[in-house]
Amino acid sequence: MSTFVSPKRIGMLTPSSNTVIEPYTSRLFMPFMETVSVHYARFKVTGISLSPESVKQFDHDTIMEAAHRLAEASVDCIAWSGTAAAWLGMEQEQALCRRITEETGIRATSTMAAFAEAVERLGAKRLALITPYTSEIQDAIIARYQAAGFEIVHDTRLEDQGNFSFATYPSDQIKGYAMSAAESKPDAILIVCTNFRGAPIAAEVEAAIGIPVIDSVSITAWQTLRLVGEDPSEIMGWGSVFAL
Repeated sequence: MSTFVSPKRIGMLTPSSNTVIEPYTSRLFMPFMETVSVHYARFKVTGISLSPESVKQFDHDTIMEAAHRLAEASVDCIAWSGTAAAWLGMEQEQALCRRITEETGIRATSTMAAFAEAVERLGAKRLALITPYTSEIQDAIIARYQAAGFEIVHDTRLEDQGNFSFATYPSDQIKGYAMSAAESKPDAILIVCTNFRGAPIAAEVEAAIGIPVIDSVSITAWQTLRLVGEDPSEIMGWGSVFAL
């Protein structure tokens, strides 16, 4: 009689109005169907701006409630699968990850932490930025990257306050933005939003322009697989990030 081996379990904290993370992550994790499972907890996020009401959506107490529900599933790591730290600051997010680990005993990471590690590994300093966000959000993101020593050589912003609406832009539209971004000759193209359909176009764009394309959903998958001891390079056809 064969013995059942429990899969490694990844927990993801997900904005409530996000409809991209789950289906795309499921597709990315197909090579790990027998060895890794992914579980989600949602907390309310219905719009993105710098208003006090919007910023309050990312209150740590609210997110921790969702993190504790994931901990009850005995997950091996918890990832905050969102990009708010890009405009609110990495210090806040690092504090959240520390709190998750302190209160649950489970390793924690985030999409923006994964971006930071990938960009460092690539040695990328000249970045192109593609998001669906408004100018107030985009300008805040650019200012934080510049303060960290990066040069933003191109940026695309769709002036959308979302969050649900971010998922309505088709992948081909995002591919067009990435091809245009390549004209500025960045070291890497960053698609920053976990409710944006950038993951499926990364490999095709990279083949055409020879520049790494880092998508938010993809980089979160890359990071969490590494945390549970799996090899992300088993994911093929979704871009060079999985070979980092």
